[in-house]
This record gives sequence, C-alpha cells and structure tokens, in this order.
Amino acid sequence: MAFILPVNGIEPSLGKNTFVAPNATIVGDVICGDDCSFWFNAVVRGDVNSIRLGNKVNIQDGAVIHCTYQKTKTILGNNVSVGHNAIVHGSLVHDNVLIGMGAIVMDNCEIGSNSIIAAGAVLTEGTIVPSGCIYAGVPAKKVKDISEELINGEINRIANNYLMYSTWFK
Repeated sequence: MAFILPVNGIEPSLGKNTFVAPNATIVGDVICGDDCSFWFNAVVRGDVNSIRLGNKVNIQDGAVIHCTYQKTKTILGNNVSVGHNAIVHGSLVHDNVLIGMGAIVMDNCEIGSNSIIAAGAVLTEGTIVPSGCIYAGVPAKKVKDISEELINGEINRIANNYLMYSTWFK
C-alpha cells in the first residue's frame, strides 16, 4: 500500500484519475492535478515546503521531488515527465518538459516549456533553462534548440505513454 501521509495536519491532495504505485511515498503539502502518476519507489515529500504538480505529470520509478525548508517550493507544470531516479529539488518546471533518467535539478532552477533535460544532466543551483531547448552534461549546458519533432516524439509521447501505462494498474 502506498504511503500517503499528512505532515503537520496537511494531507496530500490528488486529482482525478491519478495512479499511485503501491510503494510510492507522497507526504505533506502536495497537490497534483488530474491524470498524474507516481511510480514504484517514487518519493514526493511536501514536508518542508509545498509541491504542486499540474495535469498529466508522471513521477517515474525512484524519482525524488522535494524542496528546501522556508526557501524553495517545487512546481511542475502540465505534461511533465520526471524520469527514473531523477531528482527535482526546489525548482520551477513549466509545461511540456521531459526530465531524463538520473537527472538532478537543484534549488532555484527554472525550466522553460517545451524543454528536455537529458539523462544524467545536473542543473546546478539557479540554472535557467530557456523554453524550447535541450540541456545536457555536468554541469548541464544548452546543447541545442528542440525541434517540433522532439516535442511530439519525446515529450508528448512519454507523457501520453505514462498515462496509458497507469490504466494497466487500475
């Protein structure tokens, strides 16, 4: 059974048609929109500050979403995929973003819409990713502008697939 727990009297609020894997952990001040999914061993800790997720957000296996006490909140827009074992900490992620497997997004980063953070990339504190580009490396830097083909072929495809996958468990 999933761990969905209040912290200091504040309970997570999950939107319609949300899938939570049996061993996912969602605690505290977490609010998500509709059609979201929290996969196996994902941890979303709204214990020290608030976490907000839009519609059709998937937090994949082993990913961690957290924030910093009294400093940074975490906000994920609509149609966001957070890949396996990625970390998003105290940052703002706009709509239509893919955060690749094992990527790390540190405090006070802002990722613009229609962007991809490559697998294994590390966005150091305060990195601003403009809309429509791909960041990769350690520390992450812009490698190219994103094409419409990648927006549909990767960002939208993955978000739509995870919405489909979640129906297999309902």
